[in-house]
Amino acid sequence: MSTAKMNRPTPVERWVRIPNGTRVRHRSEAYEGVIDGLTEMVSGSERNPDGKTLYRVNVGDSTRLLVSEDHLNILLDNNKLVLLAREPELYRRSVTDRLRAVFPEDRFVTAGNKVSPSLDKSR
Repeated sequence: MSTAKMNRPTPVERWVRIPNGTRVRHRSEAYEGVIDGLTEMVSGSERNPDGKTLYRVNVGDSTRLLVSEDHLNILLDNNKLVLLAREPELYRRSVTDRLRAVFPEDRFVTAGNKVSPSLDKSR
């Protein structure tokens, strides 16, 4: 086996986790919330790229939903920076750059632009 194959990162090693405190919107159901951690799953078909977790999304009133990253859009402010709870602009800019390097452009939406799931035929 060549050295190049042995040193090649696996998909899990390349996975960029959406940080806690990031505001997100479900892509089809359109509810919004804040990432507040990961939950490891014993069974189930849809999981994050690490193959074992789902994001916990706090949607308010002590309600948390488990969602894979494939079902989430990342919310941006008017300056096109990721919305993160109580974080300085420099950190938000760093997170924005890191997430934009791995997610396609259609996964980023401005917080004020809400599309009704029944009207959005692209998903």
